[in-house]
Amino acid sequence: MRPLPDALRNVYSRLTVTPVRKGVALVVGMSILVTLGACSNVSALTTERVAQSDASVQQAQQAVGRSEAGAVELQQAKDKLNDAKAALGKDRQQEAERSAAQAHLYAELALAKAQSANARKAADEVLASLETLRTESERTSPTQR
Repeated sequence: MRPLPDALRNVYSRLTVTPVRKGVALVVGMSILVTLGACSNVSALTTERVAQSDASVQQAQQAVGRSEAGAVELQQAKDKLNDAKAALGKDRQQEAERSAAQAHLYAELALAKAQSANARKAADEVLASLETLRTESERTSPTQR
């Protein structure tokens, strides 16, 4: 039997979200590892990489949410993750690892785009607040004679 605790610890440690979401991701990761562990010709490392990619996709899903920023990349990550899981089911280790790596990269890109959009939105809000303050200060300050 493969060493599941190490694999689960790696999935759990990769998540940087709330404890409730970590628990959900841990349960999902564990179920994936148990399911994929039944594959006899696939290495534990490949199974772990697919599980890590799954965690990355879930993290990106939470970050992207309903926004458009990163939505395309998130869908590509999900597609590649499904490809990786299918390859594991067919004992195609190299294909599974390649698809898992691609899923992870697409998920990271989706996460970066979502974070960038959020930062851009926050910066725009700060600039709008500064402009409002400037306008208010010009209106309330005494004019020079």
